[in-house]
Amino acid sequence: MPLTKAAISQLRSLRLKKHREDAGRFVVENPKVVGELLEAGQAFEAIYATMDWTPPANVSPTVITAIEMSRISHYPSPGPVLAVGKIERTQLVDGELDQGRTLALDGIQDPGNVGTLLRVADWFGFDRVLLSPDSADLFSQKVINASMGSFSRIHIVTTDLAAPLQTTRVPVLGCDLTGEPLDEVEPLDDVTLVIGSEGRGLSPEVNAALSGRITISRSGPAESLNAAVAGGIACHHFRKRP
Repeated sequence: MPLTKAAISQLRSLRLKKHREDAGRFVVENPKVVGELLEAGQAFEAIYATMDWTPPANVSPTVITAIEMSRISHYPSPGPVLAVGKIERTQLVDGELDQGRTLALDGIQDPGNVGTLLRVADWFGFDRVLLSPDSADLFSQKVINASMGSFSRIHIVTTDLAAPLQTTRVPVLGCDLTGEPLDEVEPLDDVTLVIGSEGRGLSPEVNAALSGRITISRSGPAESLNAAVAGGIACHHFRKRP
């Protein structure tokens, strides 16, 4: 059955955060990412695909034409699949940050960096990621694509950071150029690691909640590191060990 004009209009509208929030839905179009999300256990409400997409054995997409795909796609050059998921947000449980490794992202606005940091946290065995409300939208395609299957594998909470960071009993370490060299810091099993905005660094509220600051020692003349690169190096230091 051909897609209705109303269905096409709604799917196209989900490119904007406001409409995603109103509808409680998000979209993923990258075939590799859709496959990884399905493998990670992500439930989709609908999957639209052309005959060019080979679905996993247990998935039965709604088959549409290439022309219909071009009408619902968020990209100028559509891929062969578009999956629709329900936005579901989780909350922090009292005392949750008191155990395990937490990566907190404070105002990271580049969606590629947010997605990459989700993937980094997943790779290094972090227990959760906190995302400040002024960071890139977790449910944007750019974030999901950059995170790959980690979007569905890791516990992610969008929340104001100051209150939970102030009340946790574990060390809260912020990445800062003025901090203690990372290679002189003891790796910890229970820790919250905070990465600040690419432009302004850590916010004043988060700065006030820190118990310490760490920095990655510089050998060359570069002024700074990309947030995702810095986060990757720091997460490696505090990674979950076998």
